[in-house]
Amino acid sequence: MVAATVPTGLSGLARALVQERLLLDADADAIQAQAAASKVSFVSQLIQSNKLNALQVAEFASQNFGFPLLDLSAVDVEHLPKGVLDPSIVQSRRILALHQRGTHLFIATSDPTNLQTLNDVRFQTNHTVEQVVVEDNKLGKLIEKFVESSDTSMKSLDVEDMGDLEFTDDETLAKQDESASTEIDDAPVVKYLHKILMDAINGGASDIHFEPYEKFYRIRYRTDGILFEVAQPPLAIKDKISSRIKVISKLDIAEKRVPQDGRMKLVLSKSRAIDFRVSTLPTLYGEKIVMRILDPSSATLGIDALGYDPDQKEALLNAVERPYGMVLVTGPTGSGKTVSLYTCLNILNKPGVNISTAEDPAEINLPGVNQVNVNDKAGLTFAAALKSFLRQDPDVIMVGEIRDLETADIAIKAAQTGHMVLSTLHTNDAPATLTRLMNMGVAPFNIASSVIMITAQRLARRLCSCKKPIDIPREALLRAGFREEELDGSWQPYGHVGCDRCKGSGYKGRVGIYQVMPITDDMSRLIMKNGTAHDIADQARREGVQDLRQAGLRKVRAGLTSLEEIEAVTNE
Repeated sequence: MVAATVPTGLSGLARALVQERLLLDADADAIQAQAAASKVSFVSQLIQSNKLNALQVAEFASQNFGFPLLDLSAVDVEHLPKGVLDPSIVQSRRILALHQRGTHLFIATSDPTNLQTLNDVRFQTNHTVEQVVVEDNKLGKLIEKFVESSDTSMKSLDVEDMGDLEFTDDETLAKQDESASTEIDDAPVVKYLHKILMDAINGGASDIHFEPYEKFYRIRYRTDGILFEVAQPPLAIKDKISSRIKVISKLDIAEKRVPQDGRMKLVLSKSRAIDFRVSTLPTLYGEKIVMRILDPSSATLGIDALGYDPDQKEALLNAVERPYGMVLVTGPTGSGKTVSLYTCLNILNKPGVNISTAEDPAEINLPGVNQVNVNDKAGLTFAAALKSFLRQDPDVIMVGEIRDLETADIAIKAAQTGHMVLSTLHTNDAPATLTRLMNMGVAPFNIASSVIMITAQRLARRLCSCKKPIDIPREALLRAGFREEELDGSWQPYGHVGCDRCKGSGYKGRVGIYQVMPITDDMSRLIMKNGTAHDIADQARREGVQDLRQAGLRKVRAGLTSLEEIEAVTNE
């Protein structure tokens, strides 16, 4: 049989269809031209023309080019790997990541002859790519579901110029060093940084670390409290990445000798935007940059989503809804204090309430709340902001952190004179917070008459759905803090396993561990007698306040986390 004459301008799949006489060369040429004009794939235009249906095209491509055929009807969008491919490539190239095994990535495509797409995926992921042929109509529907489920539609983002990021204005840029401005306009660096940001958001990271060293440059994500290395880009681009981040964060790109702090915003869709808090630090081999990802939606999740036990939730709500007094939240950096405070503010944020906050810096923007960034260099300290607030008829005041005696004194006076004051301190647990205030120089009487509640908190990693029941010796459970009566066989401890969803760690997300300690009359009398942290802890125990370890063991009994994780975060 004589092979059909094929126009030289046809794509691989179109050429093969003509050669096998499944498509006339004139039809193939016209369909390819229409696809280019409509900016759709050749396969989509072919199916729309009714020359062949989606199944016929998929079966032909699978048999002719030797790739496996898969029916996407059996694929659940929730089980697809997230953050592997940039959503812009998923939509524009009409491909989808199906499964990741080590450095092998299996992608769904309706046209396996599109080598440019294959090369783009290899470049973006640095993985060995295996193609799986699927029906184009089912692929289109699954891509729509995937983009919708990830809530990171790229329709409002331009990858080339990062149009929805808040840049410094043109006048400011004009004053910057010309060579540096030229340097950061490197398109590959813009695309690469955009991918790093989107992958971090999709993966649920809380921080991104850009770290230069003598021999290499690495990027790490902090996910569920643990740092993971995700990339080692070429050392030569470290300055370009640094300059790019500094420009979109409104920082001075010419200044590399002192630390700088800034902010940037990434608009994902009309209904969602992510803020980044940016901190630069000069190191031996360049500037280390840490970007904290601030999702405003975390402040509107509601108190039920934070993991408070019912009795703790009731006690906290009773405290913050009182007309005056001080509520303190304590815990180490990264323990979720800010989200807890903003959740309380969100509960109090009503049309008839005047709320002012002093923060360093304001991390989440709340409409209806008057937020002030402190600026020590300009003289706008926490204490100065607090003094100004008291002249502005406030109902609720939030101080980002009590760091010194002056701030503590003003905050306590505000709590004593008819205002609700919320703030944070860095201490290990709730009883230690009271002695910390005394060590600052605050009079015990003032503490007893103003502080109405202290909550200490930690974040523990939540077990993924792949968790499995495990046997823990009774002696080990007792050593961990369980009481004899709790080991009645009515509950089962779980351990971590690891799957694609949690990327092998066995944990996905985090759960709050809280010690909620109301200041009762007996405790106030103990404070005025200069009671120690141990005295206050003993009194709290007598009043039924559970410590952080006991709160964590409740989460173990509920199957939310592992005993190993609780022992690590409570460290008792």
